[in-house]
Amino acid sequence: MKVQYGIARSLVTVRRWPFFIDVGVGLCALALFFAMVHTGQYWFGKPVQVVPISLKGSSLPLYAFYSVIRIGIAYVLSLVFAIAYGYTAAYNKRLESWMIAALDILQSIPVLSFLPPMLLAMIALIPTHQLGIELGVILLIFTGQVWNLAFSFYSSIKAVPREMSEASRIYRYSAWQRFWQLEMPYAVIGLVWNSIVSVANGWFALMACEMFQLKQANYQLPGLGSYIQTATYEGNMGALVAGIFTVVLIVVATDQLLWRPLIAWSEKFKFEQVESADRVKSPVLELLKRSTLINSLSARIVAGIGEPIYRRLSQTKECKVVRPLDEDTKRGGFDLVSWVLGFAGVALVGWGATRGILMMRGVTGHELTVLLAGAGATFLRVNGALVISALWTIPVGVAIGLNPKVAAIVQPFAQVLASVPATAFFPILLIVLIKLGGGLGIGSMALMLLGTQWYILFNVIAGAMSIPSDLKEAASLYRFTRWQRWTTLILPGIFPYLITGMVTASGGAWNASVFAEYTKLQDKTLQITGLGAQISSATDTGNFPVLLLATILISLMVVTMNRLVWRRLYRLAETRFKLEG
Repeated sequence: MKVQYGIARSLVTVRRWPFFIDVGVGLCALALFFAMVHTGQYWFGKPVQVVPISLKGSSLPLYAFYSVIRIGIAYVLSLVFAIAYGYTAAYNKRLESWMIAALDILQSIPVLSFLPPMLLAMIALIPTHQLGIELGVILLIFTGQVWNLAFSFYSSIKAVPREMSEASRIYRYSAWQRFWQLEMPYAVIGLVWNSIVSVANGWFALMACEMFQLKQANYQLPGLGSYIQTATYEGNMGALVAGIFTVVLIVVATDQLLWRPLIAWSEKFKFEQVESADRVKSPVLELLKRSTLINSLSARIVAGIGEPIYRRLSQTKECKVVRPLDEDTKRGGFDLVSWVLGFAGVALVGWGATRGILMMRGVTGHELTVLLAGAGATFLRVNGALVISALWTIPVGVAIGLNPKVAAIVQPFAQVLASVPATAFFPILLIVLIKLGGGLGIGSMALMLLGTQWYILFNVIAGAMSIPSDLKEAASLYRFTRWQRWTTLILPGIFPYLITGMVTASGGAWNASVFAEYTKLQDKTLQITGLGAQISSATDTGNFPVLLLATILISLMVVTMNRLVWRRLYRLAETRFKLEG
């Protein structure tokens, strides 16, 4: 009788769980609705350039809410843009090299270089509402989040095994079916880990986007970035620590409620022929799987919307003929749309180049000399940060990705450290360095490392996690030595992800230079020789000719590196180190 009673009691408890989970999901949906209403009321109000920032602890929840909303919207825009851009670049042979070169340049241009045109354009488009200023800031955060996602999706599509693509052609998949059932699942692991880095970089950019000066105008929006900057300028250490602690709380909550469930969910898309014995687990994901509300909604959506779409797609002309895999690459001829878009692009670039040349005529010889010296100094710092970051992130990333037990312990700490913006505690680090006899020279390298290493680390983790379990078991079965495992399994397996991480880390280092080489500490302005310092100084003073020339110098160096190094390594990743039979 006692046994039967215990079983009955456990069954009642199990049956009650879905009810409480559904209530929690409903409350979250209700909270999201009220958040949208409150945000809409604020954004469609009258524009206010400078909002007074209160350093009271009671103001932190509202500031945190505004910052999370900005980063969240910027991330959604980044994800949509990255998927569209990466897909187009992977399948359009005529535009591929141009699009990848443009992506490499754009991800290396510091956020402050985008600031004047984007902000002024949004304010001009929506002058009567706060929405104009907010959209300008969101687009600036977008420029700090989107590029590594686009690189990740592009490299994932290029690395899809050939036999899988051939199978999709044999089964007559349409482009839409191939995207959702092959390409998107294959890219999920890389997108999830790069999303963590993107959101971390969003917090990094937030420090510069919520409070800044443009010519004689000041802009200050309510948010954690402006709160931390105000506390730094006033030397209020208590408020500074409270702001950083709030960011850490948000990052930990995001890790447990969003990233851990997504990482565990993405494990089912791992390309392997045997099931892995060890898998990442998430209590939140397990609870959501028990939700009756979510399961019924997803089933109705699939049955009511998904199935009719797939049924209609299977009847299209594209699905009735089996085409060779290489047919798309052999197509040629006259394409009117491509020619029109190409002509419009050339005309736009020509107009912009003419205006830029006229603007740069105001640069003096002294300013040009300083810019060239700064270009050399920043180039050395960027590549030094890449080398130092790679030395420790590759072995640590492989250890985390191949060992779920290590990942369960180390991964949350790595995500928290990556998501806490380095610019938030950079003032504290700088104060300590100055008291110890150091200065901005050492501090700039430290900040560049903090803005660089996470791109490599999380891409290496994604690469190590994507190595099929059957290959790892074969290496153990044939008793590979440690050197053989690294040279024949691990390094070839993570190579495409490593190159993506190195390319995006290079862009992160260039972006970090504007904060690392030029900073305001209380009433003092500290700067060292570098392009980042010149960009920050030109933004503060409204010296647009110097700002434009510094951005062009960065673009030239990035294009040179792309031609000489990164493009060749990408080709190597697509051919020699591609996972296929």
